Amino acid sequence: MIRLQFVAGKGISSDLIEWYGAGCVSHVDAVLDDGSLLGARSDVIGGKPAGVQIRPPGYEAFSLVIPVVLPVELPAMTAEFYRLLRAEIGKPYDETAILAFFTGRDWRAPDSWFCSELQATMLEQCGWFPTPLSTPANKLTPAGLLLALSARVPIVLPPTHAAE
Repeated sequence: MIRLQFVAGKGISSDLIEWYGAGCVSHVDAVLDDGSLLGARSDVIGGKPAGVQIRPPGYEAFSLVIPVVLPVELPAMTAEFYRLLRAEIGKPYDETAILAFFTGRDWRAPDSWFCSELQATMLEQCGWFPTPLSTPANKLTPAGLLLALSARVPIVLPPTHAAE
């Protein structure tokens, strides 16, 4: 299985991402076997630089956490997802990510990442999505990825966010 954690952060940048994405989440990480979180962030946390890094569980006091479990038919798919993701460690955060929602950027471009484009690209590459995601090149927000996943797996939102 592949495990992801969608969250809502506290602060203006998280609020803007949630508003633009028309959702209740502002970030997504992959969850590793030991509970560590692998994803792309724009900030330095616990001495870890911005970009694609492994961060400790609970590295931030999120206002909302939505765990998502993606079933896989073959264990090799899970291994491939995490192998691909680990190969991206150290790549920079996509500094133009927020502006790219308005100006354009291919979210599959492998030179730098923001959270949802990293996870979605690795899910495509390992074969979890049966076909490539169809979305404008600059529009894959965390809420958009959560919506795409909800077409294949049940997503349970906390009661206070279920109606949003």
